[in-house]
Amino acid sequence: MTLNYRTINLAGFAACFLLIASALVMQHVFELEPCPLCIFQRISFMVAGALFLAGAVFNPSCSRLKAAISGLNLLALAAGIGLALRHIWLQNLPPSEVPSCGPGLDYMLEVLPFTSVINQVLSGSGECAEVSWTFLGLSIPWWTMFAYIGLAGLIFLAHRKAR
Repeated sequence: MTLNYRTINLAGFAACFLLIASALVMQHVFELEPCPLCIFQRISFMVAGALFLAGAVFNPSCSRLKAAISGLNLLALAAGIGLALRHIWLQNLPPSEVPSCGPGLDYMLEVLPFTSVINQVLSGSGECAEVSWTFLGLSIPWWTMFAYIGLAGLIFLAHRKAR
C-alpha cells in the first residue's frame, strides 16, 4: 500500500474510530463515567474522523477541496486540543479552587440553551477535575491531547504526500 493522501486519511479515520472505541470501552467496561469535557473531546474526535473519512472516500483531485477538508479537520483537532488543555488545567487546580460539580450534560442539554451548555462545560466542574485513570503518570486528557497532535501531523503529512 502506498502512502498517499487517501491512505493517510484512511489511517486518520481508523485512529479516530479506535480512539472512540477505546473511550466507549473505558466507559462501559471499566465504568469510567465521562465528564462533560470528555464528551466534548469525543465529539471533536468524531468530527475529525468524519473529515478524515471524507478525505479518504472522495480523495479530491482539486487542491482547494483538499485544503478545505484538511482546514476543517485542523479546526476540529485544534478545538480538541483546546478542550484537552482546559481539562488538564482543571485537573491540576489546587483542591480549594476546583469548581463544584454541576448538573449532568444530559440535563443541561434538556434545560439550557445550547450556548449556555457550552459555557457551563468550558467553565468546568468538579467531576472534570477528577483523575480517575492514568497511564505512565498521565491522565486521559493528556493522552487525548497527544492523539490530537498526532492526527494533526497526519494532515500535514497527507498534504506533503499529495504534492
